[in-house]
Amino acid sequence: MRRHPNDGVLRRLVDDPAGVTDADREHIESCPTCGEGLVDARRDAAFAALTLSAPADPDIDAAWNRLRVTEPNRKAHRVRARLRSPIIAGAAVAVLLAGAGAAAAADWFPIFRTERIAPVTVHQADLMRLPDLSSWGDVEITSRPEIHAVAGLAAAEKESGLDVPGVAELPRGVTGEAQYQAGKRISAQFTFRAAKVAAFARGTGRAAPPMPAGLDGSSFRLTAGPGAAAVWSSNQGVPSLIVARAVAPTAYSTGVPFTTARDYLLSLSGLPADVAGQLRSFTADGTTLPLHVMPEEMTSRPTEVGGAPATLLTSSDGALSAVLWVRDGVVTAVAGSLSADEVLSVARGLR
Repeated sequence: MRRHPNDGVLRRLVDDPAGVTDADREHIESCPTCGEGLVDARRDAAFAALTLSAPADPDIDAAWNRLRVTEPNRKAHRVRARLRSPIIAGAAVAVLLAGAGAAAAADWFPIFRTERIAPVTVHQADLMRLPDLSSWGDVEITSRPEIHAVAGLAAAEKESGLDVPGVAELPRGVTGEAQYQAGKRISAQFTFRAAKVAAFARGTGRAAPPMPAGLDGSSFRLTAGPGAAAVWSSNQGVPSLIVARAVAPTAYSTGVPFTTARDYLLSLSGLPADVAGQLRSFTADGTTLPLHVMPEEMTSRPTEVGGAPATLLTSSDGALSAVLWVRDGVVTAVAGSLSADEVLSVARGLR
């Protein structure tokens, strides 16, 4: 008996029907089980299209209300947690915030620069429990990315100051011409506040760990971007392939070392010891950017692209894959509703 097509094939039938073989299409049309799966794939595609249509200056509360009525509460709650929580609380100073121009002032000095990316395994339940960074201090977004469409490749490269690599050969099912987007640099600042830490601790019923000398009132700033992307969309308007490039995050401090801030954030976060250990190990040299990976939703593995170490991510249903790597202070990513082999082929063929 012929096996059912996997979830990735069902999703491709929604996004790019031409990329599905006749045999798979005929099976799906005649199979009640696959028919139910196709309904789920269409629902997920509609959800993705809605969430990807975010404005340049998003209203998170409005977005949350929109998500809550669009998708079952479990999935919406997961998205809300991603919007409201740091990517990894223990490395928030290094990855959440982002102002090279402002950091050039004499009272700022560099404490972190991205030279590589490393996945950190964090279970969904642990990620859900992370509080906002604002629970421990003041967060100020001083410059927003303002991602927007541009006229073409030349405009994207001129605005971002980066070369957008070309794709040597489009994967099966990805057709048409790319549309281009550009985004400005994001800049933000976080300032520790002992009073907020104490209030947070009272709310949890636990005593706050002693704050290291000089940390109260100290500030941290990161820069990330600008960036640009080439996007190929399906007939439904959902991106089926994205090739993006951006200036990697860099962190600055008013005087407190990165490790001091990192370790204190870890003591507040409540993350499991194994996750905290991963973060301390990966960020020990101040050059490795942690990327959270929830094993319930995706897998990761190391690979290489053009001689550079890279991280390959694949969703648990096989419908989405991405590969990211850093070279000369610039992050490049290839992602889409593709298999792991397909995104690697595109990445290794960029020119």
